[in-house]
Amino acid sequence: MKPWMLAAAIAMLVAACATATSPTGRKQYLSYSDDQLNQMGAQAFTQMKAKQTVATDAGQNAYVQCVVRALVPHLPEEWRGLQWETAVFVDDEPNAFALPGGKVGVNSGMFKVAKNQDQLAAVIGHEIGHVYARHSNERITRQSMASTGLAVVGALAGSRYGQSGADLVTQGGSMVAQLGLLLPFSRVQETEADEIGQRLMAEAGFDPAEAVALWQNMIATSAGRSPEWLSTHPDPQNRIRALQQRVPALQAVRDAARQAGRIPRCSN
Repeated sequence: MKPWMLAAAIAMLVAACATATSPTGRKQYLSYSDDQLNQMGAQAFTQMKAKQTVATDAGQNAYVQCVVRALVPHLPEEWRGLQWETAVFVDDEPNAFALPGGKVGVNSGMFKVAKNQDQLAAVIGHEIGHVYARHSNERITRQSMASTGLAVVGALAGSRYGQSGADLVTQGGSMVAQLGLLLPFSRVQETEADEIGQRLMAEAGFDPAEAVALWQNMIATSAGRSPEWLSTHPDPQNRIRALQQRVPALQAVRDAARQAGRIPRCSN
């Protein structure tokens, strides 16, 4: 197995990707256009609504729509122009998501954890942050690169050590890719979405300190979690400390928003 051959294969994979800069200034590699991801997101959302139970509670649906409508105007123009759509799913698991194309879903169980409009804005702002930062595109790109890279390495190992060598490299390499490449990167995305979402909620007039309270609620309702290095999310206490550190500066942003008349009034 020649090191230069592996390096060349990886270089070709990287060269095939477009480079971009995330909203926080981080370099990104992307394989798909926004239009492609928007179509994927819309299709996935349609499938989810067909397979899962969608809540018919008018109050819950209006509540989510109100928060989304308050947040979206503070995104750049290309994101404001998406066809934003919301749905509440009947599911006790406290969870929410946003898909490319402007599709936002909230489980009914989230209302037991997000105690007020500001905490719900922290959840939805975080999820919208994933869309704004093109995290789905980035994640798909990296997974594709990892899979292709493992196939190349496996082929090279097989040419020298036979099928058993190829299998060993592919299976072992898959675990390394999962633990050393994909999961740590997901934590970077989660941390970035926290930062974007907390600023977004402040710009919309929501209280950024409630993002801290939300995660305290999440910890209180969690029965336990995996170690941080095996998780796709940052450690909750680390996450709370980062959110707390941003609160003083963002309170000033929130105050300016309210002085400008941006005072959200969303209720369930």
